[in-house]
Amino acid sequence: MAKRSLTLRPNLTLQLSSLSNPNKFFSSINQNGVAESTDPQEQLTNLQTLLQQGDTQTAKNLIKSLITSNPTTTPSHIYTHYPEKSHLFSSLMLSVCAEANFPNEGIDLYMLIRKDGFFPSIASFNLLLECLVSGGQYSRVLGLFDHAVGSGFRVDKFTFGKAVQSAVKMGDVRRGVELMEYMRGNGRMGVSKFVYNVLIGGLCKEKRLVDARKLFDEMLETGVAADKVTFNTMIDGYCKVGDVDEAFRIREKMKVRNVEANVVTFNTLLNGLCRGKRMDEAKKVWDDMKAHGFVDKDGIRINAYTCGILLNGLCKGGKTNKAEEILVKLLETGLVPTEVIFNTIVDGHCREGNIETALLTVERMKSYGLKPSCVTVNPVINQYCQSGNPIEAEKWIKMMPEMGVSPDVTTYNILLDGFGRNLQFDKCFQLLEEMETNGLIPNAISYGSLVNHLCKDGRLLEAQVVFTDMTSRGVLPNTRIYNMLINGHCNQGNIQDAFKLLDKMSSDNVVPTLYTYNTLINGLCKKGMVEEAEELASNIENNNLKRDGVTYNSLISGYSMKGNSEKCLELYEKMKASGIKPTINTYHPLITGCKTEGLTLVEKLVGEMSQMNLNLDRLLYNELIHFYAELGFVEKTCSLYHEMVNNGVLPDRMAYNSLIRAYLKERKIHESKDIVDQMKASGLVPKADTYDTMIKGLCDIKMFSEGYIWYREMVANGFFPSVNVARELLTGLKEDGKLQEVQVMSSEMNVEGLDYFYCK
Repeated sequence: MAKRSLTLRPNLTLQLSSLSNPNKFFSSINQNGVAESTDPQEQLTNLQTLLQQGDTQTAKNLIKSLITSNPTTTPSHIYTHYPEKSHLFSSLMLSVCAEANFPNEGIDLYMLIRKDGFFPSIASFNLLLECLVSGGQYSRVLGLFDHAVGSGFRVDKFTFGKAVQSAVKMGDVRRGVELMEYMRGNGRMGVSKFVYNVLIGGLCKEKRLVDARKLFDEMLETGVAADKVTFNTMIDGYCKVGDVDEAFRIREKMKVRNVEANVVTFNTLLNGLCRGKRMDEAKKVWDDMKAHGFVDKDGIRINAYTCGILLNGLCKGGKTNKAEEILVKLLETGLVPTEVIFNTIVDGHCREGNIETALLTVERMKSYGLKPSCVTVNPVINQYCQSGNPIEAEKWIKMMPEMGVSPDVTTYNILLDGFGRNLQFDKCFQLLEEMETNGLIPNAISYGSLVNHLCKDGRLLEAQVVFTDMTSRGVLPNTRIYNMLINGHCNQGNIQDAFKLLDKMSSDNVVPTLYTYNTLINGLCKKGMVEEAEELASNIENNNLKRDGVTYNSLISGYSMKGNSEKCLELYEKMKASGIKPTINTYHPLITGCKTEGLTLVEKLVGEMSQMNLNLDRLLYNELIHFYAELGFVEKTCSLYHEMVNNGVLPDRMAYNSLIRAYLKERKIHESKDIVDQMKASGLVPKADTYDTMIKGLCDIKMFSEGYIWYREMVANGFFPSVNVARELLTGLKEDGKLQEVQVMSSEMNVEGLDYFYCK
């Protein structure tokens, strides 16, 4: 392997205190190494004698006593005034500094030692690094490491381990990996288990599981014995990215290598399964825990953390009553409950809409001497808001101080969202003022909730005012808030304003997301600006984003509305080629736009839908029923109608109208009347469109008298035919000599002020 160069950080600087009066820094030492004499020279002589006699332990006790008994007696002062400096003395001094947990003094001492041309022992140097790591002084560890390596000091695996650990702790995993490579190359030493574990942990924390797995596999292949820490880190990493199956495969490797699982292993797997709502498998892990002795038959050995994981999984999975049953049993067998456990149960009941049960749980929590907090009460307030009752939720905010709980920003944010849902914006503004009165500073979520509901209500001007007020108060808008405003402007067709917000995002260093671009693309398509939308979609890749199904669906919809079936199909094929699976929302505009290409293409697309296990919905059934009815395929039209009903999709007026049209094309008048009767029986009241369909269909087959009968029912129900249908019926009735009907119909039109539309 080629040698790697190591980038060294700037050398440490040393600031020395005044040494003008050494006498004041020393006190006495007794025979056990405790200070007695106040004569500094005598004490240094005693120290020198002990070292010459090889009594290093007593010498260490003496040094420790000197530097701990008098805060002004620093290691640097002792070192500076010691008469015969040596490698042994330097190392001993540095070791005592580190063991006494004097990291800053240790660094000063190290620089003095180096200034005198000595290197401390690797053991004492490592002790100093360990002391610095324990104190969280990671940058100083790396500085010392770089200084030592740059000075030609030969470090060992432990030294590298502390440097790697410090780099990872600082979030610089890349530097940690560089150190590992240098360790293997220029350091000519094997990578230790500690270094592997630290780097794997850092990579997993950054969700870089592919890189972590490479190190893990390398570790196993090179014979470095992975331990519980290694396996648990990998299992936790996979669980946190949602790949629980791979986590279990790591668990199997753990068994093969005879590494015993501990409670952390099982808790991590339980947590992963519970997050994925895979509670049946979580039960198997629970049984496995019992088999390994972590839970006895009564569940007594379970700790609060494991209990919290299990109960949280059940509550999130909608099984809060089951969770409560388990909790009751565990409490009976000696489990000491915590606030977290009760908060989980309260939240579960609230999620399921059982507020009364949640309140009983709060009372039981108090009976165990546990004090409710905002985390306890906020789910109750949230449930009231979700159920459309923010007034009751607000009462709870008033009651919180009586419970010894002060509402927090999250509490108010929940209430802001609740009143916003009810479009009670004046109340929202009052709540913002109340927050500030109570010393709480509204955050981006507070303002974002208000902006969101104002935009949904079409009140963009007010939303913009809130946005401006927010920024003037120093609350920086996030991507979600910009997206809300952009979406609001796009929904109202204000494309220019939407793009101005995109420009402002850039100037405010807020990074647009794929949702941002998709919203703008969809807005452009709805305005008929499909070419501009496609150009914007092409720019997505320039922002390290990739088109998704929503992007393609918007573009297909845009070209469908413009009647460009060729473009629709081109985008559809690109979508599939890029590995994006079409959805039902892809086929809505695609089939609509491709009907003009004929029956063969439509049936091909429907077949591809079926292959992808996508079922027709009401919109597509209506589209296809209408399509076949227009083509005059009555049998296929009826077949689709019955398939629609059998699949549990309730027909609407559009489906019934298409069936009526199909039957009338074949002069099946009774069947068309039966459809109207079925429609009425299903609770759908025929409106103008249905009557128009009946009258138009009858006129097309020259049955004008029957058309007039339906016209009479139509008028009786408060509707009048469209211009074209009325004209066609009047013309037909004239041709049939039904002049009385023509006169009646014309009079009714005249009364309604519609006579100028019709020929007389």
